Amino acid sequence: MGDQHLISRKKALYPVSDFLRSYLSRYGRIWADSIRYNDLLRFTTSVPVYDEKGNDTLWSTVLYSEVERIEIHDKLLNAYAILKADGDTSITQYLHIDRVDQCNHGNTLPFRVRVVNSINENFDYFYVKKIDANRIYGLELDHILSPNRVNYFIHKQTIVEEHVIGIPADAFLRENLPITDFDRVRLAKEFVKFNERCFVSLLGDMHSGNFVVELTRDFEKWHFRIHSIDFDQQSHHWRKEVYLPQFFHQNEPFLQLTVQNLAPENVLQYQKEERSLIANRVRVSHGRFNALMEVMREDIISTDENIHKLGYQLANHYQDSRFESCDSMGEIVYHSIMLLLERSAPATSPQTRL
Repeated sequence: MGDQHLISRKKALYPVSDFLRSYLSRYGRIWADSIRYNDLLRFTTSVPVYDEKGNDTLWSTVLYSEVERIEIHDKLLNAYAILKADGDTSITQYLHIDRVDQCNHGNTLPFRVRVVNSINENFDYFYVKKIDANRIYGLELDHILSPNRVNYFIHKQTIVEEHVIGIPADAFLRENLPITDFDRVRLAKEFVKFNERCFVSLLGDMHSGNFVVELTRDFEKWHFRIHSIDFDQQSHHWRKEVYLPQFFHQNEPFLQLTVQNLAPENVLQYQKEERSLIANRVRVSHGRFNALMEVMREDIISTDENIHKLGYQLANHYQDSRFESCDSMGEIVYHSIMLLLERSAPATSPQTRL
C-alpha cells in the first residue's frame, strides 16, 4: 500500500550556484534578458479558475492594470520566442497572451501562461517559476537519463519552462479512459519503468498530480509514456520511499494495475530493460552526465541529516557501503548511476518492489 504522508512539509528553495550557472551556460540554458517571476506579481486582482464541472482547479487568473499588462505581455511573448525559436521574435507576429494564471498551492506558486494564435485560435502554454537548484538538477537528469525532454531557460532568479503535453495522471485515473486488456499491460509496463527511473535518479514526490500520461496511437493499440512535470523534490528528501512512485497512495490504481497485469518475472524484465536504457543514455551523453555530476556532487541541495539518512538506507538497500560515506545528494545520485553501470541486474527482486 502507498503512504500518503511521505512528504510532510515544503522544502526550502536552494539557489543556483556559480558552478551550476556555468554548466547551464555551456548547454544554452541561460538567457541574458527576459521575464522575471517578480514581474508577474504586479497583478491587481485575481479570479479563481474552475473546471468544466465547477470544481476549483487551485489556479487563479491574475489581472493587471493596462500599462502593466502591455509591458508584461510583451515580455512573455519574448520569453515564448526564446523557448520555441531561440529568441526569434518573428514567430510572435500573430500571437497574443490570452491569460496568466497563478497556482494557489505547491512549493513555488508558479505562473501558467496561455499563448493563442490569432489566425487559427491554436493555443499553447508555458510556465514562469521561481528558481530552485533541485528543480534544475531534476530537469537536467531527466533530459539525460529519460526518453523525455523539457525545454527551459533561466534568467537571474527565474526559470521559464515549456508545457509538457499529456493527460495529468490524476485526471487520467478519474476519467477511467476505455482501454483494452493489452493496453493495461502496456500501461503497467510503463509504470514499472517510470518507477525504476525515478528511483535510480532519485526523483521524488512522483504522485499522480506530478506526472502526465502521454498516449500515442500504435496501429490498433495505444502506446503510453509517463512524463514527470514536477522536479522540486529531486534528490532532497531522506526517505527512499519518496523516490518510488509505487508508495504514494495517489498511485494505488497504477500499482494495482501492475500487480493484476504483470507477472513477477515481467516486472523484473522491465526493470532490467529500463536500467539498461539508462546506462546506454549515460554512455552516449557525450560527457554531459559527467559534467553535471561534477557540479552536483559539490552542491548543497539538501540538509546533512537528509543526506546521511538516505545514504544509510540506500547502503542497506543495495548492500553497498559507498552510499554511507556520501557527503552530498549529488554524490548519492552519482553512486546510484555508477552502480547501475556496474550491475547488469536490479538490486532487488520483483517481490520486494512492485
